[in-house]
Amino acid sequence: MDNLINFIETAIQEGKFAKIREEIIQLNVVDIAQLLDDLEGEKTLIIFRLLPKEISVEVFSYISSDQQQFIIESITDKEIKHILDNLFMDDTVDILEEMPANVVKKVLKNAGEDKRKLINQFLQYPEDSAGSLMTIEYVDLKKEMTVKQAIERIQRIGVDKETIDICYVMNNYRKLEGIIHLRTLILNDADVAVADIMDTNFISCDTHMDQEEIGNLFRKYGLLAMPVVDQDDRLVGIITVDDIIHMIEQENTEDFQVMAAMEPSETEYLKTSVGTLAKNRVVWLLILMISATFTGGIIKKYEDILASVVILASYIPMLMDSAGNAGSQSSTMIIRGLALGEIQLKDLAKVVWKEFRIGIIIGITMAVVNIARIYIFDGVGIWIGLTVSISLFITIVLAKIVGGSLPMIAKKLRLDPAIMASPMITTIVDAVALLVYFQLAAALLGI
Repeated sequence: MDNLINFIETAIQEGKFAKIREEIIQLNVVDIAQLLDDLEGEKTLIIFRLLPKEISVEVFSYISSDQQQFIIESITDKEIKHILDNLFMDDTVDILEEMPANVVKKVLKNAGEDKRKLINQFLQYPEDSAGSLMTIEYVDLKKEMTVKQAIERIQRIGVDKETIDICYVMNNYRKLEGIIHLRTLILNDADVAVADIMDTNFISCDTHMDQEEIGNLFRKYGLLAMPVVDQDDRLVGIITVDDIIHMIEQENTEDFQVMAAMEPSETEYLKTSVGTLAKNRVVWLLILMISATFTGGIIKKYEDILASVVILASYIPMLMDSAGNAGSQSSTMIIRGLALGEIQLKDLAKVVWKEFRIGIIIGITMAVVNIARIYIFDGVGIWIGLTVSISLFITIVLAKIVGGSLPMIAKKLRLDPAIMASPMITTIVDAVALLVYFQLAAALLGI
């Protein structure tokens, strides 16, 4: 790609536009989009305009939103109309959702009246709903058709559809009654009725279903496309797997950011300003810093114990780190299980019981190793070794239970389970670890 960019920059300076066109049309449209994203300013516009019209539209749907905005602001109304006329509806809506108002206005001005109405309708759906993901470019059939008639219809209208692998069978009121795969049509006799071979046991969603639920359905049933219906079971669009892959990528990115105690951002890291990145991070860091006041308060409350047996203070970091790590392990597993639909809210008791048993095994192992380490390397009394190791055992068990249950409680409260990830869990179990440690020290050491 670097060599190609160097070639293009040199060729532009030399005016060898025909040579540039010859080189880039041999690339895959995704690679052309990456090329445009790597170029700057007028060079991007020059390359875009060198593309054949049938390629330029597809490339446009893959380039970054910043480059899309730049191109729309730079090209003529006629060129915008050509792009709109050939873009799939879901791609058009996705692009407009990320554009500033003045760009959206320019795009809508160049859209036909029917398409403008459709775009406005799509933009009214909630951002994370099936309605915002779906496209209306699908092949619809009637169950009264024969296989021959169905194939003829696909040949006639399929060229402008996003997918023809699956066709949707509706009645006269547009109520979805079944689906049929192209393979099924091809492998049956020409005079067989569509009604006799269509699949009536299909998975669908309504226009307001959350996109995460839709992603789980795609993953669970191995779908390539899913019909979207309204409250009366009338087909209004379909969602294809490429949109789901993009959505899952966005959701995973958001979860990682939340789990790292940051405000989610849809903008790429290198394209996000320093001020925005700092703002996204500082809020949670402030919350966690203030919440750590509880930890400091606990230490201050038991400062007499620390003053009596100073060596106890040296084991506090190990206890807090071990508890935080143990809790983070559990919370990460549960958050991922909730995201994949492998764990449901009704499984809370099962999760707590399993994490309790895991905590017992890990806690005993770590406590035994720890008491041996203290005895051999630190040379302290047996009661101090027992105090530290028993505290470690108890905090590991509690951390596992807390780490496993809090993400599920968060989901029950309609919060993002990812909030209960490493930073938050660590803050909570640190306080628990200190309380257990000092209470046990007071009991066993008689302080």
